[in-house]
Amino acid sequence: MKFSKYQGAGNDFVMLDDTDNSFSAISPQQISRLCDRRFGIGADGLLLLRRCNGYAFRMKYYNSDGSEATFCGNGARCICAFALRLGIVGKNEYFSFIADDGTHTAVCLDDNLVNLRMIDVWQINKIGNGKFFLNTGVPHYVEIADSRRTLDGIKIVETACPIRFAEQFGPSGTNVNFIAVLSDDSIAIRTYERGVEDETLACGTGITAAAIAAGICAGRNSINVEAKGGNLSVSFETDGISARNIWLKGPAVEVFCGETDLV
Repeated sequence: MKFSKYQGAGNDFVMLDDTDNSFSAISPQQISRLCDRRFGIGADGLLLLRRCNGYAFRMKYYNSDGSEATFCGNGARCICAFALRLGIVGKNEYFSFIADDGTHTAVCLDDNLVNLRMIDVWQINKIGNGKFFLNTGVPHYVEIADSRRTLDGIKIVETACPIRFAEQFGPSGTNVNFIAVLSDDSIAIRTYERGVEDETLACGTGITAAAIAAGICAGRNSINVEAKGGNLSVSFETDGISARNIWLKGPAVEVFCGETDLV
């Protein structure tokens, strides 16, 4: 099988062209092995690009453990760049695609940047002092640390795991984000992703959730986000209860392509 490897701010993915339905029977075990960093290609997740009438393509996303997820922001930006390389979409042209969480609009820009419209957020829940819970395609918990130093010092796996599996977030749990405010329009972020069950260098849906939470606190509708893997930006409209017209912009770069056996 042929594959491509992409990364968006250090969040990396295996991309498969499934326009001919070659991978309709791919199993969670096969996906997990392909994403394994010692025995496979190595990635935070795997995406299938499929045909879909009325859209440029359909995106199907799997976590690195083989489980399905409704959406992944950085994965979506990367599959848009993959679609550009396949000639399915054009540069600087807006197009629509569909994922399990609904329809999205995107545009592939110069300098390997992709601007992606996220789904609207209908409920922003403030669950404590500097703590938020919202769904930006998948559920995210956001907690504001008191300083950049505090953020850098968090033992994220030990701190995030009890939150990720907390009963209040249901049987599927939640992704967990810690942020530090750098200025009125800039934050730093660290994210623990469910499915990966570890810290990742960036998470598009988490960055979006964190930017909305920070924007509400600061009275801003555009936030720059510094993740471990790179810098992204989020713009949105919000009334403090919901958010709409949400756009996530950042890099999406092909790392390499090749062939491997699907076993």
